[in-house]
Amino acid sequence: MAEVVRMPKMSDTMTEGVIVAWHKKVGDKVKPGDVLAEIETDKAVMEFESFQDGTLLYIGAEKGKVVKVDEVIAVLGKVGEDYQALLQSSGASTREESKKESPAAGSTPVVKKETVAPPAPQVQETGRIKASPLAKKIASDAGIPITQLKGSGDDGRIVRRDVERYLSDKPETPFVPAVSGEESFEEIPVSQMRKTIARRLAESKFTAPHFYLTMEANMDRCVEARAAINEVNPDKKISFNDIVIKAVALALKKHPQVNSSWLGDIIRINHHVHIGMAVAVSEGLLVPVIRFADQKSLSQINTEAKALAAKAKEKKLQPDEMQGNTFTISNLGMMDIDEFTAIINPPDACILAVGRIAKVPAVINNEVKPANVMKLTLSCDHRVVDGATGAKFLQTLKSYLENPLSMLY
Repeated sequence: MAEVVRMPKMSDTMTEGVIVAWHKKVGDKVKPGDVLAEIETDKAVMEFESFQDGTLLYIGAEKGKVVKVDEVIAVLGKVGEDYQALLQSSGASTREESKKESPAAGSTPVVKKETVAPPAPQVQETGRIKASPLAKKIASDAGIPITQLKGSGDDGRIVRRDVERYLSDKPETPFVPAVSGEESFEEIPVSQMRKTIARRLAESKFTAPHFYLTMEANMDRCVEARAAINEVNPDKKISFNDIVIKAVALALKKHPQVNSSWLGDIIRINHHVHIGMAVAVSEGLLVPVIRFADQKSLSQINTEAKALAAKAKEKKLQPDEMQGNTFTISNLGMMDIDEFTAIINPPDACILAVGRIAKVPAVINNEVKPANVMKLTLSCDHRVVDGATGAKFLQTLKSYLENPLSMLY
């Protein structure tokens, strides 16, 4: 008997998906475990495996179409089996109806153009324009089209005084030649990922009362420590971001109030540390999670961070790799950003924005010397974290970064 295949709910926040590609075509045999299609959720592109056995009789959602969760996307059954009644009873739309829908996320951008014609010149009269040679020369030298002048001579002839009057009346209005240009713009459909990012961050920004704390850390010892570590193990070089993740994780263990979540009627203070690591992708930000970061070595953090970042850029992260964060770090230092403020990533109570390490003049032991300085900005949800609490956390983090050997004991 024919069975419908519905759009699955492939993440806890998914409400609709986009068919990226079909791996089977109508008439193909399908077994449980076979990949039917690739589906873009609000978090990643994932393979959708069949749980049914049969022949693919019908595809109800073409590549690029947005489909709500539980809507019919295909039918499996026996060859030659009539499935129209099943479709009607399931509330599936016909292919013709689907073609009338607007372009889906992932489709080719639409470029629209309009041609803007130059304004027509004000011509005094048709045919030859009457003007004295002197008037023409003065108008030409001043860059004034003779057609814009009104003559006061015989039969409307333009004479010298007409040009001079025009110049005296409009001394600060230079002639601008008419330009014919082409206006154009590009409209890109909003992807499922971008929709979710927009919704979640808007909710965070306008629901959680944000406040910001900024502190500078002297990274001289950190720079020296990283160089020494990478010299010992050149095949597996750690980054400054790895050091920041480790330092943040240890600081959170000392300040659990910062490692918390607002849940309406309760505040959840997490005793485990799962660090969300913001990764820029073409359609926005993904936040893979490094679990129990406080218990991992720098080399372990480095290996995991590289693997998760690579999967994020390829949109191959699984839902469980993007869930459970208790604190998030957003680092734009590698893009030469000195400092910035970040929007809290729910359900976290805080997010840390990390800027670049810059060599600047600094007063050290009453002497002005060059120093490697990095700015850290903590965004806090004031419902959970107060100013003093956030400041103490930053002081502890600063201490770890300025004395990296303290992270070893």
